[in-house]
This record gives sequence, structure tokens and C-alpha cells, in this order.
Amino acid sequence: MTTFTPTQRLVIGIAVLASFVTFLDGTVVNVALPAISRDIGGGLTTQQWVVDAYLIPLSALILLAGSASDAYGRVRVMRIGLIAFGVASIVVAAAPEPITLIVARAAQGAAGALLVPSSLALIMSAMRGSVQARAIGVWTAFTTAAQLVGPLLGGLFVDYLSWRFVFLINVLPIAVTLVLLHRLGMKEEPQGAHVDWVSGALCALGLGAVVFALIEQPNFGWEHPVVWVTGVGGIVLLGWFLVRQRRGSAPLLPLSLFRVRDFAWGNLATLFIYAALSLNGFVIGVYLQQGAGLSATAAGLASVPMTILMILLSSRAGGWAGRFGPRIFMTVGPLVMAAGAALLVTVAGDFDYWWQVLPAMLVMGVGLSLTVAPLTAAVLGAIDSSRSGIASAVNNAISRVAGLLVVALLSTIVGGSLDLGGFHQAAIVTSALFALGGVVSWIGIRRNRTEDPAPTPQP
Repeated sequence: MTTFTPTQRLVIGIAVLASFVTFLDGTVVNVALPAISRDIGGGLTTQQWVVDAYLIPLSALILLAGSASDAYGRVRVMRIGLIAFGVASIVVAAAPEPITLIVARAAQGAAGALLVPSSLALIMSAMRGSVQARAIGVWTAFTTAAQLVGPLLGGLFVDYLSWRFVFLINVLPIAVTLVLLHRLGMKEEPQGAHVDWVSGALCALGLGAVVFALIEQPNFGWEHPVVWVTGVGGIVLLGWFLVRQRRGSAPLLPLSLFRVRDFAWGNLATLFIYAALSLNGFVIGVYLQQGAGLSATAAGLASVPMTILMILLSSRAGGWAGRFGPRIFMTVGPLVMAAGAALLVTVAGDFDYWWQVLPAMLVMGVGLSLTVAPLTAAVLGAIDSSRSGIASAVNNAISRVAGLLVVALLSTIVGGSLDLGGFHQAAIVTSALFALGGVVSWIGIRRNRTEDPAPTPQP
């Protein structure tokens, strides 16, 4: 069994806590959406915006943050992100109406973008080989558990305090992480590379415009100028962003990274798998309250079996992937999750959690445990450690964009209403997305064991 040195354990602890903040905040909101809607108004559209206002800057700026992490130092960028996230969280909790809440959620997302790439890059730069693979497994177990335990914590706060306290959960881990960063005392030599702020703005505005069109089209219709003009404008901005990445000397999104086979195919698998996870998390959190009539706490408890399985199995799966290669786990895991998601079509008007939801949670928990650590190891392990910051940022950005787009398309997926029929449609789409992730992994992943990656092609 691979053991960690005290410094490596401290690095892993910091990486876990810093990422925990953004993952927790991204999922804890799902179970609070009905209470937010009741308190400050708005239906499904407002609920979508509460989620996507956070994901838009998180998805778009995570590339900028990855580049800044490499240029200015991971510890410095992480410290700034932690402080900014804490301040934004307090503003979210105090928001008196939807606009303030949505704007503050966007500020949270921007701060969160600074945390994930810099935290995982600490692991990638501090260790390699089988030690790195197991460290990623530990990181994955706890950060994914944050995504899964978030609805439970959110439910307890909603039922016994207020939805506003949901957004203050992360204050304690932020404070602890700042203390640990000080104890680590890591001295870095920032590369001082150029950071393309213009490309960051193009990506954020382009994604925001496209998401606006997708969310608002059920209200206005595709033919309305506010929808199609915004959507087309967003696509143009994203196209301009890609042109800059191809021609720029220091791109935020180095397209040369995608010449590495496992990195390219692993990120495509990430797109499908995380779209499915985001869709499932949103639908479970909202439907079990609004459709099945459960309390917020009970709805949050629905995901606990997945959390337990992740904690028990994910670290082991990371170690296995280091020994045997990630391909088989990245194939079998998503297919198991697809089977679990398909079980949710058994949910009926006469609701019974134990027979209709629990089996799906258990099956998806096993599949998720087999998938996430090997997926992360395959994608980031394919890239040289000198570019670990931007590689981590790209992978995280893709996972966030996946969630962003699937939530924006939610109304289309469920047919306009998250009733029982809409819930079944969402389960079928979730299953199909998981299956696509498994098929893509089998076709594309070739790395068979933990090894030093080949030199990354340069632009």
C-alpha cells in the first residue's frame, strides 16, 4: 500500500479542502432551490439561473485561473480565491431578492474558478507515479463526497434553519484551508507567463450568452430576437475565443493538449459523464421535494448511499487504475451508472424511496466510485507535470460546462415541467449520457498503466 510523507499528506489535505468548497457549494444549492423559490419568488427559470449563474463564471474563468495558477503560483492564486469565495458567500446568504442572489452567485463562481485548478495542480506537481494516482483517488473520494453530501447538509439547513445558511457552510473549511496553507510554507517560483485576459472575457461572455438563450427560450420562443440574437452572439464570441487560442502565443486553452490521445478522449468522456451527474443531481434534489413531497432533509438523504460508496471505494479505484490502467474502469464504471440511472424510471406516483430510488443510488454509487479517480488520473497523467495547472483547468472547465449546458437545457429535457413524466425523461437522458461516457472511454483511452507521460506537444 502506497504511503504518503507528512508534506504530501498536508498537500492532499489542502487540495481536498480547497476543492471541497467549490464542489460543496455547487451541489448544496440543488436541495435549497424550492425554498429559495418560495422565499424570493420565481419558478423553474429562476431555479436554473441560481445554478447556472454560479457555473457560467466557474466554467469560463477556470481556464484563466489555470493559466494564472501556472503564471503566478498555485498557493497565491488559491489564497485569493479562498478569501473572495468567503466574502461572496456572505453576500449570497444576505441577498434580499433574486437579482442580488444571482449576481452574488456569479461572484462565487468567479472565486471558485481560482480554487480547483490550483488545488489539484498542487498534487500533480508534488508527486508522480503510483503515489500520485493514489493521492488523486483520495482527492476524488472527498471532493466527490462533497458533491454528494451537499444535498444532505443543504436539506438540514433548509428544514431546521434557513436556506440562507446553506451558503455559509463553506466558511469553516475556507478558514481551515488558509491556516494549512500558512503551515505548508511552500515556496514557489512563478513562471511569470502572459495571461490572456481578453480570451477569458470572450469565453465568459460567450458561454453566458448561449446559456441565456437556452434558459429563456421556453419563455420567449426561439424566434424572439432576445433569444436568437443572444444565442448567435454567444456562438460568435466562442468562435472568436477558439481562434485566439489557435493563434495566440500563450493561449488559455492550448489546443495542442488535445493532440494527446488520452487527454482528448478523456475530456470527451468527462463531458458526457459530468453532464449526466449534473442532470441527476438537479432533478433528484428538486423532484423529490416538489413531486414526491419529501422534506429537504429527506431529499438530501437520498444521495447518502452514493456518498458512502464513494468514500469506501474511490481511493482503491485510484490505486487500481495506477496498477492496471484506467481504461477498463472508465468503461465499466459509466455503464454501471447508466444501469443505475435507468432504474429511476421505476419511480411512480405511489412513491417508495426504498424500492424505487435506493437501488438506483447504490448502483450509481458503485459505478461512480470506479470511474472518477481513474478518469482524473488518465486525463491529467497524460500531460507533463509542467503543464499540470492548465491541464487541470481544462478538465475542470469541461466538467463544469457539461453541467452548465445540461441545466440550461433542463426545460427542454423534461418537457417544460419537472413532473413525474419529466422525471422519467430526465432519467433516460441521464442513462444515455453515462453510457456514452463509457463507450467513448473504451474507444479512446489507450494508457494501460501508470507511467510518465510523453512530452506534451507545443503550439
